[in-house]
Parts: sequence; structure tokens; C-alpha cells
Amino acid sequence: MSSDDKSVVTRLRKLISDGGYQPGERIGEVRVAEQLGVSRTPVRLAFRTLEQEGLLQRANKRGFVVREFSQEDVLCAVEVRGALEGLAARRLAERGLGPGVREQLEGCIARGAALLGKGYLEEGDIARWSTLNETFHRAIVEGTGSRVIDDAIQRNNHLPFASADSIVIDSAALDREYQKLYLAHQQHQLVFQALQRGEGARAEMLMREHAYIGLRYGELFGLDPDAETGAE
Repeated sequence: MSSDDKSVVTRLRKLISDGGYQPGERIGEVRVAEQLGVSRTPVRLAFRTLEQEGLLQRANKRGFVVREFSQEDVLCAVEVRGALEGLAARRLAERGLGPGVREQLEGCIARGAALLGKGYLEEGDIARWSTLNETFHRAIVEGTGSRVIDDAIQRNNHLPFASADSIVIDSAALDREYQKLYLAHQQHQLVFQALQRGEGARAEMLMREHAYIGLRYGELFGLDPDAETGAE
């Protein structure tokens, strides 16, 4: 998926989280494309992505509707992801980092440092962060070699706001969002440190906490905590 396509996904996810589209409401490609000022193709791709994330569901052959979910649903799904990714991090730390996984994680941290090093966020940075963040999390899970953990995470990712890639960014408050992503970047560094040192329990604890970055940390920086998920 290109950066432009990811941007449409991010903007539509934010609209849903803010209540711009209500639970049970039917949405169509033409309407959304006009609202976002883009063509229908990236909107179509965004619909498919958000369907996989559990934010949209098909309405027969007549497009999609916004899925209904509660704050408790979101919290439980995030807790499950934290537990599963924590388990993956612990097993990887105990197993030891192979050169391929180490290179991937180091690359993500280097890209994160470059992205955040200028001290502020630009609109295009959101898609770049999304890509490197997804790579970081996938590298840890795939590094364990456990199909059981991978399958469990993939199933959980179909729940609203459960996946590591579904973090909501408010493009109207990029100064405060910068602080949130900077903290997430620091957590990536700490996780990598624990993995390098074979500290399984510490790596597990850090990944469990890291899962909350998109759900709970916004209120620390003056972002609306309820708007981060849009759940009621």
C-alpha cells in the first residue's frame, strides 16, 4: 500500500473514531471520496483495510456499514494483543535475536529516529510511521517462528482498533501527536534493548505496556481519550 493510500486509511479511521460516521451507518465510495478529496480507488482500498480491522462490515452488495463496538470491546482486544505480543517478545528474547530480525528492528528504530529527529510531524509522516511500526511488530512476532502466536494475533487484529497498525493520529494536533509517537519510539528502543540482552520478562512487560500507546496515552498530551477509539 502506497503512502497516499495509507493516508486515506488514516483519515477515514480518524473520521470513524471521531463519530463522523456513526455505528450502523452505511457509507459509500463516492461520498467518502468527495469528502476526502481523493479518487474512489484509494477509498475502495481503505474500505477493505478497515473491514479487516473490524471497523467496517459488508452490507450485502451495497457497500459497507460502520461496525458497532464498545469501549470495553476495544480495551479487551488491545489487552489481548499486548498479551500475545508480550509472549512473542519473551520467547524471542529467550531464543535470541537472529541477524535478520536484528537488522529489521534496527532499521525500524533508525527510521523512527530520522522521522522524529526534526522535532515535529508532517502529514506524510503518519503513513511512514505506520509502515515502520507495522514492520517492527511483525518482525518480533515472526522472529519467534510460532504459527500459533501469529495466527492468534491475526485473528485478534480483525477487532476494532486491535492491530498495532490501527493507531489513530489527529492531523489537526500533530504537535501533541508528535509527543505520543516519540514515546512510542522510545518504547521500541527499550524493547529492542531487552531483546538484545535476553531479558524475556522485561521484553514481555514492555510490549504489554506498548499496546496501550494508541488507547490511553493521548490523554497525557491533551488529546481527547474518547476520540482515540470512537467507542462509547
